Amino acid sequence: MAIYNIVEVGDPVLRQKANPVKNINSSIHKLLKNMADTMYDAKGVGLAAPQIGISKRVVVVDIGEGLLELINPRIIKASGQETDTEGCLSIPGTLGQVPRASKIQVQALNRNGEQVEYHVKGFMARAVQHELDHLDGILFIDKAESLRKQFEDVVLENKAKAKG
Repeated sequence: MAIYNIVEVGDPVLRQKANPVKNINSSIHKLLKNMADTMYDAKGVGLAAPQIGISKRVVVVDIGEGLLELINPRIIKASGQETDTEGCLSIPGTLGQVPRASKIQVQALNRNGEQVEYHVKGFMARAVQHELDHLDGILFIDKAESLRKQFEDVVLENKAKAKG
């Protein structure tokens, strides 16, 4: 199990278009495993390779329904729209109201190099779109209708320390 450092806003890799994966091999399998371990360790629901400083079109997502691994993903159909709160492991402490398609159809390669297609909606659609944006150098703050700092966690930590 390897946990990568998550790069934060300001790192140039987050603003670059990630490179397509040409060959799915043991190094890509290791990357997928380590990205999942990193995402779970950080208590995130998604992670794109650029967020760990690697310019490859690789994404992992798990909203609590099982791990989704996407290599060279692309959205082929989107419909509906909903606005909801998003945060990002690469932009700690910031939340924003972001409009996204409510349903998407995404094509990608799986870890075996097979083309897969998923029809997802709701929170899963939001998470996948957020991560795919990372592959094109787009951050949720670029699309947010409003932003706010996340103080709730700090308040809870301070209350816990005061009691301790």
